[in-house]
Amino acid sequence: MKKREFLATTLGGAVLSSTVLAAPQERHPVGPGLLTVTGAIGRGNRGPVDAALDQMMVKQQISFERAHVFDFDALLALPATTIRPTLEYDNKVHVLKGPLLMEVMKATGSHVDERASVLLRGVDGYTITLGWAQAQHYGFIIATHLDGKPMPLGGLGPLWAMYDADRFADRVAKPVNERFAHCPWGLYHLAIIQP
Repeated sequence: MKKREFLATTLGGAVLSSTVLAAPQERHPVGPGLLTVTGAIGRGNRGPVDAALDQMMVKQQISFERAHVFDFDALLALPATTIRPTLEYDNKVHVLKGPLLMEVMKATGSHVDERASVLLRGVDGYTITLGWAQAQHYGFIIATHLDGKPMPLGGLGPLWAMYDADRFADRVAKPVNERFAHCPWGLYHLAIIQP
């Protein structure tokens, strides 16, 4: 074999190998899973509910065959949005930061349309359902930080579905303690529903 042919073949194989190795792969959580997304998702990165080990999900009657789980780093890797709502707990403006709910849904490989809705569930079992248009209109985020610090479990975190109620006239017209019924704190589960 001639030197040039040998080099071309060798280098071509190396380029092909590096292209194959660089192909995107499913990211499995390295840290503890904080948010489990089920329903109308892509391939997912975990299998079905484990009746022995997923005790909270089992007690809250959650079942699925596949899910997409996010650890803290995976959520931080998504583009973050910052909002400044007046919170009902102390009637003060606070800074919350995290990825948009729509970006989290997109990161699961979800391909839904405007008829879709998403069920949000907190660790206490509190659940609400948002329509696709409502989630987009209000710009819901999955807050990971409150006033520049990660939110602890036992407080309002580690995740909180939230929007900036102060930016919407229909919400500002309500008393502060009535603005956040669609905002479960201690969020740990989303179910994407596509009719």
